[in-house]
Amino acid sequence: QRRVHGEGLALGFSFLLFNMVKHNNVVPNAHFHKDWQLRVKTWFNQAGKKKSRRLARQAKAAKIAPRPLGSLRPVVHGQTIKYNAKLKFGRGFSLEELKEAGITRQLAKTIGICVDHRRRNRTVEGLQQNVQRLKTYKSKLVLFPTKRIGKPKTGDSTPEELKNAAQLSNRDILPLPAPAKKEKARAITADEKKERVFPKLRLAHINARYVGVRAKKAKEAAEEGAKPAKAPKGKKGGDDE
Repeated sequence: QRRVHGEGLALGFSFLLFNMVKHNNVVPNAHFHKDWQLRVKTWFNQAGKKKSRRLARQAKAAKIAPRPLGSLRPVVHGQTIKYNAKLKFGRGFSLEELKEAGITRQLAKTIGICVDHRRRNRTVEGLQQNVQRLKTYKSKLVLFPTKRIGKPKTGDSTPEELKNAAQLSNRDILPLPAPAKKEKARAITADEKKERVFPKLRLAHINARYVGVRAKKAKEAAEEGAKPAKAPKGKKGGDDE
C-alpha cells in the first residue's frame, strides 16, 4: 500500500508539473455565457444631437438676452500634489471675497456671480486674485433697471450704456489667467556659483522655527524693564560707631 501510494503521488506531481502555465498569471476563469452581442449600445444620431444642442443654446441665449450665457466663477487650484499647480474654475466665490469686493451675498446671486458659502480662503494671494476678478467684473457690468417705467435706482447703468450693451456668447465671463511660462535652461553665472544657498535656507528655517520663542522672550524682557526698580536692602546689624 505504501508503494502504490507513493507512485500515485509521483504521478500526480508529474501531471501538475507538465500542465502548469508559464509565469505568474491569473488562473483563467472567464464565463462567456451571456449574449453580449445583444447588450452592445450603439448610437447613430451624433450629428443630429449636435445640431439640437446648438439650437437649444441659441434659443436659451435669445430668451435670456441681454444677460450672458454663463456666470462668473472664481479661480482656484486643483487638489492633490499632482494638480495643485493648475488653475481651474471653482464652484463659487467665498463670503470673504464678496465682502472685500463690496458685494453682498444677496446681490451677487442677482447679477450673475456664483456664491459658495463653504469655501475658505487659505492664502492671501488667492483672496486678492478673486477680489480683483470681482472688481473687474463689477466695472464692466451693465445693470439694467428692474422696472422699465420709473426712476432708475442707484447702481443702474445709464441709458447710453444700456443701448450699447451686447450679450456675451461665451460661457466663461472672464477667462482663466495665462499660465506662467517655463524658464529656458541657461548657463550658471559666476555670482550664482559663489552664492551659498544652503546656509541661507538653514538660517531662514531656524528663524521661522524660533519666531514664537524669541517673541515671547522679547515680551518678557520688555515687561521686566517696565517694572519699577526695587529699593536696595539695608545691611544686617547695627551702625558702626
